[in-house]
Amino acid sequence: MDGSRPASGMYDVQSMLSGLDRILASQDAPSAVPFLDDALTGARTLGDEAAELTILNEVMGLHRSLGSHERALEAADRALGLVPRLGLAGTDAHATTLINAATARRAAGRLDQARDTYAQALEVAGRTFPAGDRRLAALHNNLSMLHSEAGDPQGAYDELSQALSIVEAASVDPGRDVDVAGTLTNLSLVCHDLGRDDEAERLARRSLAIFKAGGHDQNPHLAAALAGLAEACFRSGRHADAVELYEQALAIVDAAYGSQSPQHDVTLENLAQARTAAAADPGPRLLVDASSARDGGSSAVDSEASPGALEPALAVPRMTGLALARAFWEEHGRPMLDRYPEQRGRIAVGLVGHGSECYGFDDDLSRDHDFGPGFCLWLGEADHAAIGSRLQADYDALPATFMGFGPRVTTTRARGGGRRVGVFEIADFFQGLTGLPSAPPADQPHLWVTLDEATLAAATNGEVFADPHGAFSAVRGAFLRMPDDARLARIGQRLGMMAQAGQYNLPRMLARADGEAAWLAVAEFVRAAASLVFLLNRPTAVGYLPYYKWQSAALRRLASRPVSRLAGVHAQLADAQRLASAACFGGAGFGEGGAGAAPARRGLQAAIDDVCTQVVAELRLQRLSASDSTFLEAHRDEVRARIGDPWLRAL
Repeated sequence: MDGSRPASGMYDVQSMLSGLDRILASQDAPSAVPFLDDALTGARTLGDEAAELTILNEVMGLHRSLGSHERALEAADRALGLVPRLGLAGTDAHATTLINAATARRAAGRLDQARDTYAQALEVAGRTFPAGDRRLAALHNNLSMLHSEAGDPQGAYDELSQALSIVEAASVDPGRDVDVAGTLTNLSLVCHDLGRDDEAERLARRSLAIFKAGGHDQNPHLAAALAGLAEACFRSGRHADAVELYEQALAIVDAAYGSQSPQHDVTLENLAQARTAAAADPGPRLLVDASSARDGGSSAVDSEASPGALEPALAVPRMTGLALARAFWEEHGRPMLDRYPEQRGRIAVGLVGHGSECYGFDDDLSRDHDFGPGFCLWLGEADHAAIGSRLQADYDALPATFMGFGPRVTTTRARGGGRRVGVFEIADFFQGLTGLPSAPPADQPHLWVTLDEATLAAATNGEVFADPHGAFSAVRGAFLRMPDDARLARIGQRLGMMAQAGQYNLPRMLARADGEAAWLAVAEFVRAAASLVFLLNRPTAVGYLPYYKWQSAALRRLASRPVSRLAGVHAQLADAQRLASAACFGGAGFGEGGAGAAPARRGLQAAIDDVCTQVVAELRLQRLSASDSTFLEAHRDEVRARIGDPWLRAL
């Protein structure tokens, strides 16, 4: 796996996760099997058991979705064995691993074993997950599937009712929340098993109404909601309505999971039965507003779960910038290097740097600028001097269009010295991104404070497609290995800002009715908290927080990953941002300030308090603080006391 072994001896988890995302986005799940096998071999060779645990959690989900249950079970057993060895017993990571292992065992038909593992997950999650954490709802949702498969629909109904209560209480706007809609769909399906057909239809219609109100017409969960209402129509004799709804659901399923998927087979079978019934007796027709269900989208549901489950799985295929770059390299770039037999073993290739595609966050809107076929070629100083100009000329002669994309649209700032693709000398490439030709040496940690996290993110994102010599990956990997003193200094700074902006100044500014200052305090708190999440997860494992435009997207992606630390912070930060406007300035439903904004202010303060509570627990878990104070400034002093460098300790 190219670029997966930085010189530090730690496995490059972030590179692995980026590569896995690319494979799953291409809807080629089987090719993810050897990819993850190679990843496991790499992590084990380096003795990096923390990385191995992350990979094993991915392996469980992949093999479960592919029906390779023995492989999923093997991964579950190994992952659960690693948890105590890593000192993670009783942590978020432990709870997450238990949930994944229980789900793998349920899917494999080991229901008794799954029940015991889910019970352990509930016990650990009840102590480690914050109250109202949506992961608790997902856990109850999985337990409902266990009850259904054991022939206990009432037990499934009870678990789903708990899940619904959690997601509704956690949501700022339940009437638009896709997790609420998905849970309603699951409840609807269970109601049929209980003979509550009228309740089933009401729940299915509520679910579809949420999808429509929230603009979730591009979400594969919508297929489950349509299928749920189709089932209700079929059972009530409205067969023609059922056919129409199943047809729309099938179109979404095929777009999201493919025509070879289990979801396709189930939906097609239901559609066939509805068509047969409609041909014999179409039954009465009711107007069904499901026009928003025409296309699939980028979210996903678990292929083993009942439709609409909260658990993530394979994504909808789309051509990302990274996928396009890799394909362009394979077809046109790799043959081009045959002209340079002496140097090709020292040329690295990939896509790293500025641009949404390097972070994997690009979409259709991203294609109006600096998008199109292209990749980077990185050479050492001597090779660049010898063949750089000739190689650039050959690169420029490659086709301008590829796979229906191009020519590449380049903005002014991405030209000349700011160009994003083509031939680069390695030191010059990093100099252009960071101002330095290579990472500061480990024995000079104070130099790291000159590099902000967004700069470091741009230097370490993307993918390396090939690097036979390893020179580029060595420099790139060094930028991920921030010395611990520098990391601790930044953690202390973030704790200080969170304490001052969110815990101290925000309430004071609200009390003074200074909405502008209060709103800025929220923004500072959110920015500092987002940075802290990445720093506590360690850059060697997850990279760095990108600049503000992609901050929320990066937090969402990190929160969705197994064994991520502080996975629950993103949801609370999102709530804080949604509530900030009404809390600071008043707004619809809250009046124009004063007492009318009180509900929003209470919600905002609750979100901030919850984030701080999670942070304190994580600091204590990582032994960065022994304080039990709820005020983060106290923990800043504890963290600073652990910094060896006197200059950094004084920051």
